[in-house]
Amino acid sequence: MPFSFPKVYPILDASTIPKTGRVEFLRRLGTELAAAGVSLLEYRNKAGAEAELLADAAILRAAMPTQTVKLILDDRADLVEQTGFDGVHVDAGDVSPREARRLVGARRVVGTFGGGEALLPGILKEPVDYFSIGPVFATTTKETEKPPIGIEGVLRLRKQAGSDAVLVAVGGITLATALGALAAGASVVAVSAAIFRAADPAAEFSRWMEALAVAPAGATVSK
Repeated sequence: MPFSFPKVYPILDASTIPKTGRVEFLRRLGTELAAAGVSLLEYRNKAGAEAELLADAAILRAAMPTQTVKLILDDRADLVEQTGFDGVHVDAGDVSPREARRLVGARRVVGTFGGGEALLPGILKEPVDYFSIGPVFATTTKETEKPPIGIEGVLRLRKQAGSDAVLVAVGGITLATALGALAAGASVVAVSAAIFRAADPAAEFSRWMEALAVAPAGATVSK
């Protein structure tokens, strides 16, 4: 079944989830995001124990209908089936994109890091659905030593990737810079802090989607 990538790809980092009242917070957040029209969401928990990851994932999956929301697990391709998630995002240090594809199967979504200053050698031949590129700007929610590539970097990577690759611009993107990243060739903008540190993340997501309505439609892949 074809899947259309949305213009905005929220990434829920565990650092924005409170320790107190965690279950109710995630249940409400997932319900409100689904109602706001979120169709693709990544859950990222680099530091938490596996038990915490599984508990958070179960709450999000229960709150966000499988018919309308694809949930992506960061790093842990081995847990995608157990969580009932729809795919995985893997970077350097995780399993390879090919191993991730083997673990999750052909029908789930697999994403990986595509490059910063330039595309990684051979990356376009990997069996993935999208390539994250960046960081476009400095980011506060993910540790990285890679220098920001700016809007010029998005332009450069789009030229290298050609027109068909799904490029997800990541890193420090704000509502003021998102349209520029899309205009430069990003298929999608991934957003973490700008949405999840807002007082009302669902309302903030809706504000982004309304503001970016003039941007080209996101890419479509067969799933």
